[in-house]
Amino acid sequence: MPDHAALLALAVTAAKAAGKELAARKEAFLCFDLTFGREIMLIAVRASEAMILSILRDGADIDILAEESGLHGTPDGLLWAVDPLDGSENYIRHSPNCGVSIALLNHGEPILGVIHNFNLGETWTGGVDLPAELNGKAASVSEVYDTKDAVLFTGLPVNADYSPDGLAKMGQSFSRWRKIRMIGSAAIAAANVVSGRADCYTESGCKLWDVAAGMAIVRAAGGRALITDGAPDAPRTIYIDNGKLPLVEPFA
Repeated sequence: MPDHAALLALAVTAAKAAGKELAARKEAFLCFDLTFGREIMLIAVRASEAMILSILRDGADIDILAEESGLHGTPDGLLWAVDPLDGSENYIRHSPNCGVSIALLNHGEPILGVIHNFNLGETWTGGVDLPAELNGKAASVSEVYDTKDAVLFTGLPVNADYSPDGLAKMGQSFSRWRKIRMIGSAAIAAANVVSGRADCYTESGCKLWDVAAGMAIVRAAGGRALITDGAPDAPRTIYIDNGKLPLVEPFA
């Protein structure tokens, strides 16, 4: 039986070390490495990931799935899911909504996670048999029960349906919510649900490393987290909420 508290402490150490480097060396890191359409890879991403992988490997013999370098080992059993910089466009533009996200999965199920927003000095942690916390203090989801009173965090993938019919359907879906927010970071969006700053976060086209930590932490906070099936590196649809709202497609 893995020591969840010890493994979470290891993940926190790795996330904070990487976050410190990302903050301290931001100007040096802001050098474009490679651009695929609207997805920008930074020197910062590779430097952060290398630091995280080194710390995790030194602390535990567990396979790793990382955004930049892919799968190291097998997805079966215990597996770290590492996002070395979630919200890279925000990082480039000096927006505070970005961070480091690390989760531990057991046979594909997130069991603990840390999300570290190094810009704001906010660190969310939690998991199975571990409390949900923000900077060491208890965090809990909101008490909102109706979408008309709820704040939804989401994002619009590049390959979404932007035809007139698609936009009409999107507008109808958005009209059910009190407010819609798009902040450009899946991990930070999920963390906002953990703290009750938002009531729901859902998005298509996410990768497991984007959302696994948020899933583990929001469940520890009393919320709900669902994700569509897929290969470790396949795009997924994620749904995270306070556990009180009615489910939406494709989970309804």
